[in-house]
Amino acid sequence: MQVILLERVAKLGQMGEVVDVKPGYARNFLLPQGKALTASDANVKAFEGRKAQLEANNLESRKEAEALGGKLDGEQFVIIRSASDSGALYGSVTTRDAAEVATAAGFTVDRGQVILQRPIKDLGLHPVTVRLHPEVEVEITLNVARSPEEAELQASGKSIQELAAEEEAAAEFEIAELFDDIGGAADEFGDDAGPVSTPEGGNEDEQPG
Repeated sequence: MQVILLERVAKLGQMGEVVDVKPGYARNFLLPQGKALTASDANVKAFEGRKAQLEANNLESRKEAEALGGKLDGEQFVIIRSASDSGALYGSVTTRDAAEVATAAGFTVDRGQVILQRPIKDLGLHPVTVRLHPEVEVEITLNVARSPEEAELQASGKSIQELAAEEEAAAEFEIAELFDDIGGAADEFGDDAGPVSTPEGGNEDEQPG
Protein backbone atom coordinates (compact mmCIF):
# COMPACT_ATOMS: atom_id res chain seq x y z
CA MET A 1 0.00 0.00 0.00
CA GLN A 2 1.37 3.42 -0.93
CA VAL A 3 1.11 6.42 1.38
CA ILE A 4 2.47 9.95 1.34
CA LEU A 5 4.23 10.93 4.57
CA LEU A 6 3.09 14.10 6.33
CA GLU A 7 6.14 14.04 8.61
CA ARG A 8 9.42 12.18 8.97
CA VAL A 9 8.87 8.61 10.13
CA ALA A 10 11.88 6.73 11.47
CA LYS A 11 13.13 3.95 9.19
CA LEU A 12 10.49 4.85 6.63
CA GLY A 13 11.08 8.23 5.05
CA GLN A 14 10.92 12.03 5.10
CA MET A 15 7.95 14.37 4.83
CA GLY A 16 6.47 14.36 1.34
CA GLU A 17 7.85 10.98 0.31
CA VAL A 18 5.56 8.36 -1.18
CA VAL A 19 6.44 4.99 0.33
CA ASP A 20 5.18 1.41 0.26
CA VAL A 21 3.97 0.05 3.59
CA LYS A 22 1.94 -2.90 4.82
CA PRO A 23 -1.81 -2.14 4.83
CA GLY A 24 -2.12 -3.00 8.53
CA TYR A 25 0.68 -0.58 9.46
CA ALA A 26 -0.99 2.17 7.47
CA ARG A 27 -4.49 1.57 8.83
CA ASN A 28 -3.48 0.99 12.46
CA PHE A 29 -0.73 3.57 12.87
CA LEU A 30 0.20 5.96 10.05
CA LEU A 31 -3.27 7.06 8.97
CA PRO A 32 -5.01 7.39 12.38
CA GLN A 33 -1.95 9.15 13.84
CA GLY A 34 -2.03 11.72 11.05
CA LYS A 35 1.46 10.78 9.90
CA ALA A 36 0.43 9.89 6.35
CA LEU A 37 -2.30 9.88 3.72
CA THR A 38 -3.10 7.26 1.13
CA ALA A 39 -1.14 8.20 -1.97
CA SER A 40 -4.10 8.90 -4.24
CA ASP A 41 -3.78 11.57 -6.92
CA ALA A 42 -6.13 13.82 -4.95
CA ASN A 43 -4.15 13.42 -1.71
CA VAL A 44 -0.82 14.01 -3.42
CA LYS A 45 -2.21 17.19 -4.98
CA ALA A 46 -3.68 18.27 -1.61
CA PHE A 47 -0.31 17.68 0.07
CA GLU A 48 1.45 19.91 -2.43
CA GLY A 49 -0.98 22.68 -1.53
CA ARG A 50 -0.33 22.20 2.22
CA LYS A 51 3.39 21.46 1.99
CA ALA A 52 4.60 24.95 2.93
CA GLN A 53 2.32 25.10 5.98
CA LEU A 54 3.25 21.56 7.06
CA GLU A 55 6.94 22.39 6.79
CA ALA A 56 6.45 25.56 8.84
CA ASN A 57 4.53 23.66 11.51
CA ASN A 58 7.19 20.96 11.55
CA LEU A 59 9.95 23.52 11.99
CA GLU A 60 8.14 25.16 14.91
CA SER A 61 7.44 21.89 16.68
CA ARG A 62 11.03 20.78 16.11
CA LYS A 63 12.34 23.95 17.73
CA GLU A 64 10.13 23.34 20.74
CA ALA A 65 11.31 19.72 20.93
CA GLU A 66 14.95 20.78 20.68
CA ALA A 67 14.48 23.26 23.51
CA LEU A 68 12.96 20.56 25.73
CA GLY A 69 15.54 18.03 24.59
CA GLY A 70 18.37 20.32 25.63
CA LYS A 71 17.09 20.17 29.20
CA LEU A 72 15.96 16.53 29.22
CA ASP A 73 18.95 14.89 27.53
CA GLY A 74 21.17 13.06 30.03
CA GLU A 75 18.74 13.36 32.95
CA GLN A 76 18.48 10.48 35.43
CA PHE A 77 15.20 9.54 37.13
CA VAL A 78 14.78 7.24 40.13
CA ILE A 79 12.07 4.57 40.12
CA ILE A 80 11.59 2.58 43.34
CA ARG A 81 10.51 -1.03 42.92
CA SER A 82 10.48 -4.25 44.97
CA ALA A 83 12.98 -6.84 43.80
CA SER A 84 14.70 -10.08 44.78
CA ASP A 85 18.23 -10.26 46.20
CA SER A 86 19.45 -11.10 42.70
CA GLY A 87 18.00 -7.83 41.37
CA ALA A 88 15.00 -9.23 39.48
CA LEU A 89 11.95 -6.97 39.75
CA TYR A 90 8.60 -8.19 41.06
CA GLY A 91 6.92 -6.79 37.97
CA SER A 92 8.45 -4.45 35.39
CA VAL A 93 9.08 -0.81 34.47
CA THR A 94 7.18 0.30 31.35
CA THR A 95 6.98 3.29 29.04
CA ARG A 96 4.16 4.64 31.22
CA ASP A 97 6.41 4.57 34.30
CA ALA A 98 9.18 6.38 32.42
CA ALA A 99 6.80 9.07 31.16
CA GLU A 100 5.24 9.57 34.59
CA VAL A 101 8.54 9.96 36.45
CA ALA A 102 9.85 12.43 33.84
CA THR A 103 6.60 14.43 33.91
CA ALA A 104 6.66 14.47 37.72
CA ALA A 105 10.12 16.05 37.48
CA GLY A 106 8.75 18.86 35.32
CA PHE A 107 9.27 17.51 31.80
CA THR A 108 6.27 17.01 29.52
CA VAL A 109 6.75 13.49 28.19
CA ASP A 110 4.07 11.17 26.79
CA ARG A 111 4.41 7.40 27.06
CA GLY A 112 4.20 7.20 23.26
CA GLN A 113 7.45 9.17 23.06
CA VAL A 114 9.35 6.67 25.22
CA ILE A 115 11.10 3.92 23.28
CA LEU A 116 11.70 0.62 25.07
CA GLN A 117 12.67 -2.52 23.20
CA ARG A 118 11.22 -4.51 26.11
CA PRO A 119 9.98 -3.77 29.66
CA ILE A 120 12.71 -3.28 32.27
CA LYS A 121 12.76 -6.23 34.68
CA ASP A 122 16.00 -5.70 36.63
CA LEU A 123 17.42 -3.21 39.10
CA GLY A 124 20.16 -0.92 37.86
CA LEU A 125 20.75 1.99 35.49
CA HIS A 126 18.86 1.69 32.20
CA PRO A 127 19.37 4.07 29.25
CA VAL A 128 16.09 4.94 27.53
CA THR A 129 15.44 6.85 24.30
CA VAL A 130 12.77 9.56 24.22
CA ARG A 131 11.57 10.73 20.79
CA LEU A 132 10.30 14.26 21.34
CA HIS A 133 9.80 14.87 17.63
CA PRO A 134 10.31 12.81 14.47
CA GLU A 135 13.68 14.56 14.13
CA VAL A 136 14.61 14.97 17.81
CA GLU A 137 15.64 12.12 20.09
CA VAL A 138 17.33 12.31 23.52
CA GLU A 139 18.49 9.73 26.03
CA ILE A 140 17.57 9.57 29.69
CA THR A 141 18.54 7.07 32.39
CA LEU A 142 16.12 5.22 34.65
CA ASN A 143 17.72 4.39 38.01
CA VAL A 144 15.61 1.43 39.16
CA ALA A 145 16.30 0.63 42.83
CA ARG A 146 14.70 -0.77 45.97
CA SER A 147 15.28 2.39 48.01
CA PRO A 148 16.51 5.97 47.58
CA GLU A 149 19.74 4.94 49.34
CA GLU A 150 20.31 2.11 46.88
CA ALA A 151 19.53 4.44 43.98
CA GLU A 152 22.19 6.85 45.25
CA LEU A 153 24.77 4.06 45.41
CA GLN A 154 23.85 2.91 41.90
CA ALA A 155 24.18 6.47 40.64
CA SER A 156 27.72 6.51 42.03
CA GLY A 157 28.58 3.59 39.78
CA LYS A 158 28.06 0.53 41.97
CA SER A 159 26.16 -2.42 40.51
CA ILE A 160 23.63 -4.57 42.36
CA GLN A 161 26.17 -7.39 42.35
CA GLU A 162 28.79 -5.16 44.00
CA LEU A 163 26.28 -3.93 46.58
CA ALA A 164 25.25 -7.52 47.37
CA ALA A 165 28.91 -8.57 47.73
CA GLU A 166 29.55 -5.65 50.09
CA GLU A 167 26.51 -6.54 52.20
CA GLU A 168 27.63 -10.19 52.36
CA ALA A 169 31.16 -9.19 53.34
CA ALA A 170 29.80 -6.87 56.05
CA ALA A 171 27.59 -9.65 57.41
CA GLU A 172 30.51 -12.09 57.51
CA PHE A 173 32.65 -9.48 59.29
CA GLU A 174 29.95 -8.96 61.94
CA ILE A 175 29.69 -12.71 62.51
CA ALA A 176 33.48 -13.02 62.82
CA GLU A 177 33.59 -10.17 65.34
CA LEU A 178 30.78 -11.78 67.32
CA PHE A 179 32.73 -15.00 67.62
CA ASP A 180 35.86 -13.05 68.59
CA ASP A 181 33.89 -11.30 71.34
CA ILE A 182 32.53 -14.62 72.61
CA GLY A 183 36.03 -16.14 72.60
CA GLY A 184 37.48 -13.15 74.42
CA ALA A 185 34.77 -13.31 77.06
CA ALA A 186 35.45 -17.02 77.61
CA ASP A 187 39.18 -16.38 78.03
CA GLU A 188 38.53 -13.57 80.48
CA PHE A 189 36.20 -15.76 82.51
CA GLY A 190 38.84 -18.50 82.66
CA ASP A 191 41.58 -16.11 83.85
CA ASP A 192 39.46 -14.71 86.67
CA ALA A 193 38.12 -18.03 87.90
CA GLY A 194 41.02 -18.60 90.45
CA PRO A 195 41.72 -21.85 92.30
CA VAL A 196 38.86 -24.24 92.93
CA SER A 197 38.11 -25.05 96.56
CA THR A 198 37.58 -28.58 97.82
CA PRO A 199 34.46 -29.51 99.79
CA GLU A 200 36.50 -29.36 103.01
CA GLY A 201 37.29 -25.73 102.30
CA GLY A 202 40.93 -26.31 101.32
CA ASN A 203 42.68 -25.83 98.07
CA GLU A 204 42.95 -28.56 95.45
CA ASP A 205 46.67 -27.81 95.11
CA GLU A 206 47.31 -28.28 98.83
CA GLN A 207 48.33 -31.72 100.14
CA PRO A 208 47.21 -32.93 103.62
CA GLY A 209 50.01 -32.53 106.18
